[in-house]
Amino acid sequence: MTEMLGTFALSVGAAVGMEFWAQWAHKALWHASLWHMHESHHRPRDGPFELNDVFAIINAGPAIALLAYGFFHRGLVPGLCFGAGLGITLFGMAYMFVHDGLVHRRFPVGPIADVPYFRRVAAAHKIHHMDKFEGVPYGLFLGPKELEDVGGLDELEQELARINRTRSI
Repeated sequence: MTEMLGTFALSVGAAVGMEFWAQWAHKALWHASLWHMHESHHRPRDGPFELNDVFAIINAGPAIALLAYGFFHRGLVPGLCFGAGLGITLFGMAYMFVHDGLVHRRFPVGPIADVPYFRRVAAAHKIHHMDKFEGVPYGLFLGPKELEDVGGLDELEQELARINRTRSI
């Protein structure tokens, strides 16, 4: 029972923690020393992939290792590792659907396009690409909160209204 609760807690904790990791990495790494790779995401894409996609593969590595260790070993620590790997994976899947599918329209996302909070997230990320607030928001799921913190709620509401008028996301 302890192992199961620990696995669940670390799954949730890792998924939430990944938003903060992604926010930090996006600002401190991708828009700095790794800009030469991330820049492909801020330019029109030629083909189905962009160099920036390598970051998804990099983040998948630890998740796969944690899941494998947790799956093939018994005990509390392997259970915790499995939970952490599962949380990272779930965040990655959510990120892919919302960011790549909903925001950048790389594939259809079905009903998640109608979830009001995800539409706010999409509008916030579009503002990131406009570079209105020195790149803020750098996070995805907490992007609307980041914009609020820098006084960008008016712009967020305007972008959301534009999106809702055109249903262009």
